[in-house]
Amino acid sequence: MKKYLREIEVSGIILMVIGVVMYRLLGLKAGYVACGIGIALWIAEVVYKAFNWQEYRRDNLQNIIMMMIIILLLLGTMILAR
Repeated sequence: MKKYLREIEVSGIILMVIGVVMYRLLGLKAGYVACGIGIALWIAEVVYKAFNWQEYRRDNLQNIIMMMIIILLLLGTMILAR
């Protein structure tokens, strides 16, 4: 799996973007499925790297920072949507 981590990460990101475009711009409910599969691929990659912390220390720190930013953005949009 180690040699496919980059491909899994990129595939997950592409599927998330496709899902958002399908749902937001095209109005297709299938965007949820594409986005869900992309998130699942990204989470699989993050979990693998978390179990091998020493080898992927830098990537793990970047993932933690990215997740914190995403959580803050989601909270911000929830507050503004009221």
